[in-house]
Amino acid sequence: MRLGRFSLGIGDRFGREGIPLLRAFVMAREAGAEVVPVWNKSQREHAILGTEPAAVRKEADEAVRALGWDGPYHVDADHIGYADLERFLEPSDYFTIDVAASLRETPSGSEIADFQGRYRRYCGLLSVPGLSEPFLVTEAFLGEVAGRYLAAVREAGRIYRRIEAQRGRGGAIIEVSMDEAERPQTPLELFFVLGALADEGVPVEAIAPRFSGTFRKGVDYEGNVERFSRELEEHMFVLSHAAREFGLPESLKLSVHSGSDKFSLYGPMRAALRKTGAGLHLKTAGTTWLEELTGLAQSGGEGLAIAKEVYRAGYARREEVCRPYGGLVDVDPRTLPTPEAVDAWSAEEFVAAVEHDRSCPKFHRCFRQLLHVSYRVAAEMGERFSRALEDCRSAIAPRVTRNIFERHLRPLFAG
Repeated sequence: MRLGRFSLGIGDRFGREGIPLLRAFVMAREAGAEVVPVWNKSQREHAILGTEPAAVRKEADEAVRALGWDGPYHVDADHIGYADLERFLEPSDYFTIDVAASLRETPSGSEIADFQGRYRRYCGLLSVPGLSEPFLVTEAFLGEVAGRYLAAVREAGRIYRRIEAQRGRGGAIIEVSMDEAERPQTPLELFFVLGALADEGVPVEAIAPRFSGTFRKGVDYEGNVERFSRELEEHMFVLSHAAREFGLPESLKLSVHSGSDKFSLYGPMRAALRKTGAGLHLKTAGTTWLEELTGLAQSGGEGLAIAKEVYRAGYARREEVCRPYGGLVDVDPRTLPTPEAVDAWSAEEFVAAVEHDRSCPKFHRCFRQLLHVSYRVAAEMGERFSRALEDCRSAIAPRVTRNIFERHLRPLFAG
């Protein structure tokens, strides 16, 4: 099993948008871009919603049958750790192994010394094809890499071996994620991390580093775009070199998490793909839920009432709903409109505030982020929310498709 050159992770909190989501990939194919859809849902989302991983497989399979999709597709156990692995083993064929927590663990002195010995041959100047300047590698640097990452790599190996025991070697696509770590990884650090993963026997096909700058949920990138562009290119060239050096899959690629709505980065990403010939996996997630909520508001009546109620409850419970996402959301309560003010809004005003149109003066970044993480409120509405999604399907489905195709697939891969 191999991951195609271009792939997009599509999160769907409530599991009702499989067909509109997949329709975006059909449109991308018609526009000349072959992109693999990957349904992803993390243990974090399953725990909040009380859902099971098998439901994600069911949604994906039903959408594929309904649209006659004949290309590859996958179901991702997103941000998985060993403790939650078992229930994902059967329905998933893509595993994003999250090792961020293990980055806080320190290996023994002998393990660090062994790592230095194995990679001492790279000390000096390390040239990477595609990069104009070589990297300087010292024994002290190797020790720092081992101290910072070796425990995480060992944990990735432990998780992978359980996956392999269940699904067989080659029976799943493996991604390793460090994007929720406290600090970014440099391209040179990533080179040796990949070497260590190869030593552990992990056939990693995608790796998600933490990049410089800030990736918040559902809003644009915050940081120096030029610096990100240089970093991205260096990572891409380093990954290609590491795959050859360490015998990793040729399909090895970067995975960019919290990739929804990073509009200022899509141009530089596309340029880097053309320059390097690399692949890319981009993970989008909760913006599908936001398109559902916006479609409800757009429909007026009961749909708008539900949208306003979700905001009122999210506003009152903002610490609770934001807590699982830590630094991935940044909601300043001082800037938020009061629920009483929102209750007086028209459908058009609500849509303008939540829809990510940076040219619209009524767009409200914190309002959108709070709603992004308030999906548990909608889940608590039960049948009332589910019925509204069906009643407003004519407004919601086109929004879901447009969001993925026009805002993500087209600027990155199509045309």
